[in-house]
Amino acid sequence: MTAIDIPAEKGASVSRRVMGVLLTLAVVGVAGLLGWRMWETYMTTPWTRDGTVRAYVVTVAPQISGRIVELPVKADQFVHKGDLLMVIEPSDYRIALANAEAAVARAKADLENKKAEAERRTKLSAIAASDEEKQSFAASADMAVAAYQQALADRDQAKLNLSRTRIVSPVNGYVTNLLTQVGDYGTSGQRALSVVDSDSFWVDGYFEETVLAGIHVGDRAKVALMAYPMPLTGHVTGIGRGIAIPNVAPDVSGLASVNPVFTWVRLAQRVPVRIALDPVPPSVTLSAGLTATVSISGK
Repeated sequence: MTAIDIPAEKGASVSRRVMGVLLTLAVVGVAGLLGWRMWETYMTTPWTRDGTVRAYVVTVAPQISGRIVELPVKADQFVHKGDLLMVIEPSDYRIALANAEAAVARAKADLENKKAEAERRTKLSAIAASDEEKQSFAASADMAVAAYQQALADRDQAKLNLSRTRIVSPVNGYVTNLLTQVGDYGTSGQRALSVVDSDSFWVDGYFEETVLAGIHVGDRAKVALMAYPMPLTGHVTGIGRGIAIPNVAPDVSGLASVNPVFTWVRLAQRVPVRIALDPVPPSVTLSAGLTATVSISGK
């Protein structure tokens, strides 16, 4: 090795060290810039992990009481609007309808008889029938009209009750948490089963009040379900106009129950924002209650 080669090697080594330092500084700078942009996006773009899939649940309750004799559906079965869900024992209601139809025939015959009697009295002279008698027969005919109308109404009610022994689905959806069985007694007005409306799914995102200024109706939304890797899309259809305020509830003496608030710790309230979903892929099975992450972008 000559004396001239030694300084050249030292110079190359110094250059490599300088380039390594510059490259490291460049990587750190780029990482810092990307980190800042991510933090800015994180802080300025409205998003929340506190999202929930929601759906309307139709509670199906019989409008008449009786023993359940047919239940052609199973738990979690999909039903179309108008499909039969259950049948209440119809025998009593058929008998009631037959009695009501007989009452209509009896009231009609009585009405025709009394109308004929009243018409005959009106044609008689004052010597053959007094005005008081004519008025009495006319009033009897009017009462017969009212009785006939009542009989018709009772018959219509009996027909309606008989039709209510067959209970059909009011919506397209899924029978959920089915506990009713054939042989159970269905009570009027009490829930027998529930149907989740399959056409009503939406997502509620509970956003902190500090980001509400950046959310508007019509904004695009991205929904990431915990159960599926594929993100869903949608748009904002509404922002909640009220949440429960515990401080307004009075105590037993009627005084306001005000919760203490520490001035250095003030948690932002969360307000529900409704997201209407775009068409969902067939591979995604929506269930009310699923957890979702929601992010909002511009229109």
